[in-house]
Amino acid sequence: MRILVGCEMTYAFPQPTPVIATLNVHASRVSDLERPDHLVTSPSVPLEGYRDSFGNWCQRMIAPAGTFTLKTETVVRDAGRGDQPCVDAPETPVAKLPTDSLLFLLGSRYCETDRLSQIAWDLFGHLPPGWSRVQAICDYVHDRITFGYEHARATRTAFDVFEEQRGVCRDYAHLAIAFCRCLNIPARYCNGYVSDIGLPLPHAPGDFAAWMEVHLDGRWHTFDPRNNASRIGRILIAYGRDAADVPLTLTFGANTLTRFVVTTEEAPPIA
Repeated sequence: MRILVGCEMTYAFPQPTPVIATLNVHASRVSDLERPDHLVTSPSVPLEGYRDSFGNWCQRMIAPAGTFTLKTETVVRDAGRGDQPCVDAPETPVAKLPTDSLLFLLGSRYCETDRLSQIAWDLFGHLPPGWSRVQAICDYVHDRITFGYEHARATRTAFDVFEEQRGVCRDYAHLAIAFCRCLNIPARYCNGYVSDIGLPLPHAPGDFAAWMEVHLDGRWHTFDPRNNASRIGRILIAYGRDAADVPLTLTFGANTLTRFVVTTEEAPPIA
């Protein structure tokens, strides 16, 4: 399967402003790209690429005053199988976890394990450990939270989500991640493209999405508390502790986002 992905973001800047963009497909999927997903700006400005502390590809630049557009596009080769469950995957005791997973047991900006620990153990501590317990967390979050773009708020934390019972996809992910960490299960925040391929019409407009990866049985597995279902064409851009680590764009000054278009759709086969 070929999947066309890309985005176009247009800003209005009152003055020259430093920007960091994390918009390129993650290194784990680079071999699936039919062409490089180069970031193109209009007007053109010098770009400096670097890897952040999680290995995500970021690019820094100075956006000029006025209208400024960021754009990227590529075609991704995908098996078209969707997320693959591994229902027998066990949890790994903390003492046996790989060192690089330990960071994802800790509380973070949007995932307050200290405030949610007792709640998590009361809700899920009695369940058999492993895949089924993580899925129970996703079921709970999916059923408890009301989705709506009008509910988006940059300052909402996992504890806020638990109390307010509303949010967007990143809020679902933050609450589920926090619950997992409270139960000593490493969990990390992911963002990227999630397509509607294979789903009945009508579809919502394309958008970036957030989900989580959970460390079970020696590797990372995908869980999606927002959709709570396997999705074809899930294409990772970046992962971190929570949304604070992996904003799609980080702007160091006043600005207005005037246009935001995300493309994720099946492309026709090559003749």
